[in-house]
Amino acid sequence: MDLNYSPEDREFRATTRRWLESNIPKQELKTLDDRKAWHRKLYEAGYVGMLWPKEYGGWGATPMQQAIVQDEMARVSSPPAINGLGIGFIGPTIIVHGTEAQKKRYLKKMLTAEEIWCQLYSEPNAGSDLASLKTRAEDQGDHFVVNGQKIWTSSGPIADWGILLCRTDAKVAKHRGISCVLLNMRQPGVEVRPLKQITGESEFGEVFFEEARVPRANIVGKIGEGWRIAMTVLAYERGAMALAYSARYERDLAALATACREIGRTGQAVRDKLGRLVVENEVLRANGLRMLAEIAGGKIPGPEASLEKLYWSEFDQRFRETALDLLGPGGQLLRGSDLSRPEVDWGREFLWSRAETIFSGSSEVQRNILAKRALSLPEGPR
Repeated sequence: MDLNYSPEDREFRATTRRWLESNIPKQELKTLDDRKAWHRKLYEAGYVGMLWPKEYGGWGATPMQQAIVQDEMARVSSPPAINGLGIGFIGPTIIVHGTEAQKKRYLKKMLTAEEIWCQLYSEPNAGSDLASLKTRAEDQGDHFVVNGQKIWTSSGPIADWGILLCRTDAKVAKHRGISCVLLNMRQPGVEVRPLKQITGESEFGEVFFEEARVPRANIVGKIGEGWRIAMTVLAYERGAMALAYSARYERDLAALATACREIGRTGQAVRDKLGRLVVENEVLRANGLRMLAEIAGGKIPGPEASLEKLYWSEFDQRFRETALDLLGPGGQLLRGSDLSRPEVDWGREFLWSRAETIFSGSSEVQRNILAKRALSLPEGPR
């Protein structure tokens, strides 16, 4: 992938910048309808689903154009698109593994945010050991009946649909008896309870299934292939967002440097800490471009996605810890306090970063994947 900007790329950046400056919301998006309306506006401008095939509602853009949009949205602190799980991870998985009927039914409505999606994976006793999941789907011929529980379901409280991992065969090895289905979250037999997070938000939910029905046509791939399909979703989740994160970090790093000057923190030790963060973020950006190019070339992310996830999650924690260290008490308060810093919600970002080395597979899981699949290291004693 050529990382230099062509004349067309520079013109695309200028066009994108003008559009954002003219259309970015002037007020905070407080309601779900407000967020959906902004998402739809982004989509209609060509800034959502940029790398998706045109036949499924995408725009067939280049990886560099998507990188430019992410940079420009971060530069102006634009609200993000709302359906991140659907567009970033679940949609690409349906494109790879789904039937043509599933692609036509679900993909366009993901892109337009007519239907919000969540990922129904983790359970109370099956987090990092996901293959131990207990939620079961009983084959009833033309449909399955689902019973069980999921937890830590991002976007669960607002989701219309979910991609669900469930056990369809309890008699075979645990990795082999799992299937992947598309489940209507608004049907009878599905209850979602919001979970209060340490940040005060309730983005997560726990989900209970009691005799919920799933048509047989909603199976993704074949029965028993759920584990392989789940790894596709996780690969996109672990690697595909690194570039977007890098653009946001660049914006926050500039804000942190300005804040340090305002409070008189300008010594050599402070400059060294900020410089290290800048260098680490450039490494993240370069790896993100590599990952984006591979996805755009039709490749499903492999073990390198674990490297991306491991790097950005641990970098983010170092970044947020450094910010609190440099800013002192004003950086530790959540937005809304009279004494909190105005440029970034530093306290919230620090609290949120605590989860990043756990979700999508913990750092320990990522290191095991890299050891086995990238470095071919032998397993240690059990």
